Amino acid sequence: MRVLVQKYGGTSLGTPERIRHVARRAVEAAGRVCVVASAMGDTTDELLGLAEQVSPAPHARELDMLLSAGEQISIALLSMAIIDLGRDAVSLTGAQAGIHTDTTHGRARIVDVRVERVIEALDAGKIVIVAGFQGISPSHDTTTLGRGGSDTTAVALAAALDAEACEIYTDVEGVFSADPRIVPEAVKRERVSYEEMLELAASGARVLAARSVEYARNNRVPLHVRSTFADTPGTWVQEEAGMEQAVISGIAHDTSEAKVTIRGVPDQPGIAASIFRPLADANVNVDMIVQNVSAAGHTDVSFTVPKSDLATTEPVLQQIARAVGGDDVTTDEDVAKISLVGAGMKTHPGVAADMFDALAEAGINIEIISTSTIRISVLIRAGDVERAVKVVHDRFRLAEPGVLEEAYGER
Repeated sequence: MRVLVQKYGGTSLGTPERIRHVARRAVEAAGRVCVVASAMGDTTDELLGLAEQVSPAPHARELDMLLSAGEQISIALLSMAIIDLGRDAVSLTGAQAGIHTDTTHGRARIVDVRVERVIEALDAGKIVIVAGFQGISPSHDTTTLGRGGSDTTAVALAAALDAEACEIYTDVEGVFSADPRIVPEAVKRERVSYEEMLELAASGARVLAARSVEYARNNRVPLHVRSTFADTPGTWVQEEAGMEQAVISGIAHDTSEAKVTIRGVPDQPGIAASIFRPLADANVNVDMIVQNVSAAGHTDVSFTVPKSDLATTEPVLQQIARAVGGDDVTTDEDVAKISLVGAGMKTHPGVAADMFDALAEAGINIEIISTSTIRISVLIRAGDVERAVKVVHDRFRLAEPGVLEEAYGER
């Protein structure tokens, strides 16, 4: 009998009543069940706040030790609730479940999953509850996987256990054409491809962590994004083969990035490498990039980085500007990104023009444009982001029946 992996986020486990509700869902699931649990509610943020009260710059190893406690509380409570319902259960930390990572604290990557203990417990008829977001390094230190790490834990376990599916339970009913809090008429998608979901997640959609989608794609793990609080089907994320592809799958927005500009850079070969290689070496993730060359032969290079990285990035940027002969460096946190994603863009011309027309008619200025074969992203002022999402959603008629699932024709 194959395994079903279920993952429950912090909102789903936010109170004792919700923990008991999740316990009932796990007990009612057919077959062998492995549950991955996040920390309750805002526990991780509260622990981070405690750390900052004790130390202005918490030691990375000790911070991981602290943050991992949140998930351990959840798994113990959930296991107790399941046992009270008459099913045997066992809670396991990430290390006990065989989640082996590299040595990078705070952003560790999974390098191996050894599930012997999990399989032994499942074979004994137990529901296995695993702490998400954490693992163990080669030096036997506790590590954490970063934001959204519980999603990655669940997918990694599903791949190692050859699970029939990985169900991601959250406080929304699936993947929508836009954030329903901004566009109430947004439509839930029944299916999206791995590639579309990866672009949506990387562009700001909070339903799934991008790393978990990448892991699922690489290991062909079917994902089912569902609501903890409803019994309705959610959204399946799986391979494209056999799927009717929409021209547009959805719109994502992201307000977590800042715009950086290095001004007055000499226009000469190798400058881009001189700027972005030091940033890569400093583990700074660069997203959108634009280069403007003036008539005087100088260049302004603009790009976006996570706001959370600005404090550590700015000294590196000053060094880079001096090294390449730039005039100065400016940062702008009052920006936002919106992205239009859909597999049908590959063979459906005019999508970019329609998006730009909609924004222009609304008086919204575009500062940077970035594209892939199935995504168009634009950087705009943060104050315009909600209006931009609405006008683009309206322009592509994504709330109208049949439009969202329109086949894009010859592939």
